Amino acid sequence: MTVAIWLSVLAHNPCVVPRKLIYVVNRRTVVDQTSDEVLEMLKRLEDLPIKSQLADLAVIDAEGSPVAVSTLRGQMADNRLWSADPCRPAIIVGTVDMIGSRLLFGGYRIGFKLRPLHAGFLGQDAVLIHDEAHLEPAFQQLLEEIEAQQERDEEAGKLRVVALTATQRGDKPAFELEDDDLAHSVLAQRINARKNLRLHPVDSKAVVEKIVERTLAHQGSGEPILVYVRNVADVKKVVAAIGGKGQPMEGKVLTLTGTMRGFERDGLEFQPVFRRFLPDKESDIDGTVCLVCTSAGEVGVNLSAKHLVCDLTTFESMAQRFGRVNRFGDPKELPEGQQTWIDVVHPKKLDEKARDFEALARTLEILNELNGDASPRALGEISAEKRRDAFSPLPEIPKVSDILFDAWTLTSIRKPLPGRPPLEPFLHGITDADPPQTQVAWRAEVELIDGDLLTLHPAEELLADYPLKPQELLCDRSDRVFAELKKIANRIAKDGQNPRVWLVDMESGVQFKRGAGKPLTISWLIEQGKEAIENKTLLLPPKVGGLDSAGFLSGSEKPPKESLDVADEWWFREGEQTRRVRQRVKDSEELELKEKPRLIRQIQLSDEENEAEEDEPKVWRWYELPWGGDGGGENSAPNELPLNQHLDDVTGIVRGFVNKLDLDDEIGEALILAARWHDQGKDRDIWQRGIGNPNPQNRLAKSGPGMRPVHLSDYRHELGSVIDVALVPEFEALSDRAKDLVLHLIAAHHGRARPHFPANEVVDPERGAAAAASASAEAPRRFESLQRRYGRWGLAYVESLLRAADYAASAGKSVRKEGLEP
Repeated sequence: MTVAIWLSVLAHNPCVVPRKLIYVVNRRTVVDQTSDEVLEMLKRLEDLPIKSQLADLAVIDAEGSPVAVSTLRGQMADNRLWSADPCRPAIIVGTVDMIGSRLLFGGYRIGFKLRPLHAGFLGQDAVLIHDEAHLEPAFQQLLEEIEAQQERDEEAGKLRVVALTATQRGDKPAFELEDDDLAHSVLAQRINARKNLRLHPVDSKAVVEKIVERTLAHQGSGEPILVYVRNVADVKKVVAAIGGKGQPMEGKVLTLTGTMRGFERDGLEFQPVFRRFLPDKESDIDGTVCLVCTSAGEVGVNLSAKHLVCDLTTFESMAQRFGRVNRFGDPKELPEGQQTWIDVVHPKKLDEKARDFEALARTLEILNELNGDASPRALGEISAEKRRDAFSPLPEIPKVSDILFDAWTLTSIRKPLPGRPPLEPFLHGITDADPPQTQVAWRAEVELIDGDLLTLHPAEELLADYPLKPQELLCDRSDRVFAELKKIANRIAKDGQNPRVWLVDMESGVQFKRGAGKPLTISWLIEQGKEAIENKTLLLPPKVGGLDSAGFLSGSEKPPKESLDVADEWWFREGEQTRRVRQRVKDSEELELKEKPRLIRQIQLSDEENEAEEDEPKVWRWYELPWGGDGGGENSAPNELPLNQHLDDVTGIVRGFVNKLDLDDEIGEALILAARWHDQGKDRDIWQRGIGNPNPQNRLAKSGPGMRPVHLSDYRHELGSVIDVALVPEFEALSDRAKDLVLHLIAAHHGRARPHFPANEVVDPERGAAAAASASAEAPRRFESLQRRYGRWGLAYVESLLRAADYAASAGKSVRKEGLEP
């Protein structure tokens, strides 16, 4: 409903309604149901007049729907449609981590170059819907602080935030259903859905045993059964007891937890057992099936079961669990006479030392007062005060400040910076109950790139070109990860192996042995203890194994036949079409990318590293689609692109943006001049030779197929462009403030100058050291001055307009409306 209202108002009054709608879900879902539902809704635009009105808002030609839909989570890649054309209406679906980190200029698992673009486009000209906001109070408070900061800074296109929750924590005015709403047939059906509640008090040590007993009691029902428990250890016990080898439900039990690797978790959508819990999905398995979950299955997944068995948790989570039983109240699904049961197993005596003891005790009181009726209507009749008293305790929520916001915007400083804390506490808060976490992934480059190759291709640059994506990662408590890591070390030590590993810190990058500059090894990591991997990402070579078939970390598991490296299994969706986004191939291996890709990295492997039998070393080439990847690909394109043509194309697209958006005249003028000159620094012999141009007199903006980029210098064309534009008459005619904006937009269009260029990049062989030093020295002053003028997100937004046009022109996109060409 929210999306439909937004689209209708946007079509008729785009000047007052944000062009982007951001929908944030509390947890990463297995099935991208929110995006699916949005796409289904957009299909209905085909026969409505607002389709053409929405289409007229865009500048760049778009196939299919006039509204871009992008998903920032899961195995489906960010298709970049939301950031390709800032004038096109866009719906972005993501999680607290994905959206929150990008708003704070962090961007989990994206390189530093893209972080300002994501922050600018998410933090401006957008309305953010925070679903189930009561589950993430720290994030909701952060959003409100960002709104307030933008208001103080008088930013032009401020973010607007809407909190959605059925179980509100605070006392703010809330939207409530009225009598006419409650009388609606579909709504009444769901609110009054029959859900019979039974409580089972047992000794605390017998909770899991009782859950198993109650689950098996439903075995003869032939229906889907949901089981919820609060920790992963209990999940494993329940699964082993009911679905292990030789157990009553063998082959009919699946697991869903937050500790599964993303690739396997996303694959649950296609599992016959899982599909039994999804509405309108066919499954080729019948009889009783069971899904055993932690809180990962409580929200964001549209599950519906006939029966539920669970342990006791706090009220807000309990309400979510109950909502996944007889979810739609459809009488066809539950004919008269049939019953649906919720069995809650709880200790007779609660642990008074537990952090959430009081909330659990009050939740239990509420459950007893329901007298066996767990329908939404019955839950809704509980007073708001009682519900709040039964919520889990609020985490400690750290305070943000203008100083912190400033520190996070310094994205070109990639090393640890005093006063720039990690983002995690500001997204989720801090509790004593949260032990340190470690993420784990498997990458082929960990075992293939070493020695001189690692000097030529530093690990941090490789991860910037080919960022880690959600489908590659699993996350678990650091102590459990360390225990499994020791099992891996013991298993492979029998074969004399001690392979390299990469340990990645969000703030400091890839860690090496102190004083040696060499990658870490498994044995060295074990010697350091579990503290060494706390709150870090561990990259393992695929040859060590360590992952079971369900996607859980298991040190006893040997490597399977297929590689554990799933970095290439990253796809984006546009409508009903899916395409692979990136791929790494060696020599004659088949490149499966369906469009002409751009080359983002070429690595000549040594014979020893690739274990080649032939005399010639193998070449490992990394590609990404020209539209949709995020590795950069600054120097290459699907086809060679003349420099003047590229400058014309970018200028034409920027003119379109300026004409369509309500921008200040000064900003529009600066953007157009910056577009005309942003790549002029590529008009250097050393740059043309560096992209592999066989005829440097024919100046190119991008190399084409067959050209092999080589590293000849640390020269940055953005810095050269800054030097060149300062000499043209059009620039001299600008005000001092507009001049600063032009120079900053050019300097920052590949992620530098926020606030600086690294010292090694302050070179221009053809203009001289003094010119390069002068252009670089002014970058921090310009950045600070412009950020005060336009605001943190406001400046990032203006930068991103140029960057979006540059990216679109590089990918061969064109303007869609007459009169917008240069």
